[in-house]
Amino acid sequence: MTNDQAPMTNDSIGAAVPKRDFDLAERTAVFGEAVIRFVRGLHRDDVNGPLVRQLVRSATSIGANYAEADEAGSRKEFQYRISVCVRESRETQYWLRMIAAACPDSKELARRHWQEAKELTLVFGAIYRNTKPTAK
Repeated sequence: MTNDQAPMTNDSIGAAVPKRDFDLAERTAVFGEAVIRFVRGLHRDDVNGPLVRQLVRSATSIGANYAEADEAGSRKEFQYRISVCVRESRETQYWLRMIAAACPDSKELARRHWQEAKELTLVFGAIYRNTKPTAK
């Protein structure tokens, strides 16, 4: 099944942490959905409001940029989009750390999402390294 044939379902919505899967389009979408559900459960105040907005932007951007990479017209464009996925995954880790500091009651769940963001960083980093042209 290709990414454009993947069903758009929320079957794994009930899981706190998405299932580890090899379909990156689905995995990144499920991760974005999980982060959205996570932040909906947080109380909002002057400190964590901006953190939540940044977290949602970076976490959902991972999947959006992967979708762009999947449809890239050139190797160079693919590499660029994958590099953005790496940066957004790292940024998501950062915001999750800040959320854990601002909302200590949510620290454990933030830590689980942080682990998934770390794994996505590693996956996209490996893809990026494997698509870079070798030096001659």
